[in-house]
Amino acid sequence: MLKRFLIYAWPVLFIFVMMAGCKNLDEINHDPTKPTESEPAYLLTSAEKNAMDFMYSTLQNGYIGMHYAQFWSANSRVNDSQYAIDENNNTAFWNSMYVSLHSLDRIITINNQRGNNPAAKNQNAIAGILKVWLYQVLTDSYVNIPYSQALKEGDNITPAYDNQQAIYASLIDTLNQQITALDPAQPTFDGGDVIYNGNVTKWKTLAHSLMLRLAIRIADVSPDRAKTIIEANYAAAMQSNADNARFNYLGAAPNKFPMSDVDREILDFFVSKTLVDYMESVNDPRLPIFARPAPADTLIRGLEYGRSANDPGRLAPANYSYPGRRIYSDTMPGLLMTYPEVAFILSEAAARTWNVGEPAQAFYEKGIRASMEFWGITTGIDEYIAGVPFTAGDWKNVIGTQKWLALYPQGFQAWFERLRLDFKKPNGDSLFIAPYSGSLDQNVPYVPSRLTYPLGERTQNADSYQKAADAIGGDTKKSKSWWDKN
Repeated sequence: MLKRFLIYAWPVLFIFVMMAGCKNLDEINHDPTKPTESEPAYLLTSAEKNAMDFMYSTLQNGYIGMHYAQFWSANSRVNDSQYAIDENNNTAFWNSMYVSLHSLDRIITINNQRGNNPAAKNQNAIAGILKVWLYQVLTDSYVNIPYSQALKEGDNITPAYDNQQAIYASLIDTLNQQITALDPAQPTFDGGDVIYNGNVTKWKTLAHSLMLRLAIRIADVSPDRAKTIIEANYAAAMQSNADNARFNYLGAAPNKFPMSDVDREILDFFVSKTLVDYMESVNDPRLPIFARPAPADTLIRGLEYGRSANDPGRLAPANYSYPGRRIYSDTMPGLLMTYPEVAFILSEAAARTWNVGEPAQAFYEKGIRASMEFWGITTGIDEYIAGVPFTAGDWKNVIGTQKWLALYPQGFQAWFERLRLDFKKPNGDSLFIAPYSGSLDQNVPYVPSRLTYPLGERTQNADSYQKAADAIGGDTKKSKSWWDKN
């Protein structure tokens, strides 16, 4: 698989040069004339940073995730919010995820080859947990993907695509294995882990939390399996924002949040009218954080999703709101998973009558409070909760809307949940709209169910690509994930 590894992994060489002397992002001094062997700590830093940089870049999260979640609407590049995929962005996203996967897999290979690292067991487990996260993002974005043969360097340059259902089963098994392997009493990374600084207990908590994410995603297609997994893992999952899995950027190039506007004002996006109107309707105190006032009149005003720049009814740009300054700050963290998501997963589980220790309303309110806490809201929370009460008979819409807000700015995860729950406003009215000026993909008038495979797969891995496309009903944006039954 050497050819495929070079295709996916060449950016890692650059990352190693940039980061070979740093076990943490703040250790940036290194003599480039001295050769540096690839060490697990360096590989971990590069994998975490590379994944977060692409997960939260303007090109991937902005033009894909935040659009498909309908958090933002395009200003200058309306085609993206009308579902025309930029193939360069799509290819970079696919490749970057596999780059990080190769780095993580290399950690395990190095430790297994050496056989004398007392921290190997915990290091390998941490790498395995991160691989589960990346693979889930990939399969939820594309459905069937190279998985079981994807990282076999030198053995297979045209890996088969695995079935999404089988991938999910393997990811669940893998997390169970890593949970068992993690041992807080044994050595771990002594540097290089920007997310948890090698804290084994925190990584175990994250693994249980990711089990909840995997399980709730399959709740409609495999409810018994989902119930079993959630009931077995909820007590050991995240309990507060103190457990959040976040990649903390330093605020200085090259280690600042990818969407930072410190060096230039980012004019690509306005917040969507969908987001603004709903948050205004429920007096959500997070709105001034999620969006800036429009320059023309200091009001927060969203742009209709997918409204063309040539539409005669569209106002001048100064009349619309850009995303909030915190979202564009250089120290905004990259988020892997947070406690509000866990709370809303458990609220849904309880609403489905599964045993998670507390009623759905309790977790629902915990999710809202934790999201407010994350964004620094300290007043008016009780009043807000009273205005958006939990309703058991409408749990899908009630939980769906609040979970959607709590996932901001995790565009990809919010998009996946939009597809899975197909939620509306709690009163039953539609929350989302089709692109205002029409979709550029007539097969997808409302929202894409997936990303199409990168164009390079059609030529570099043609046979496997075609089999994968046939298996999911065609390589189109309307082909659904296995778990998407709504």
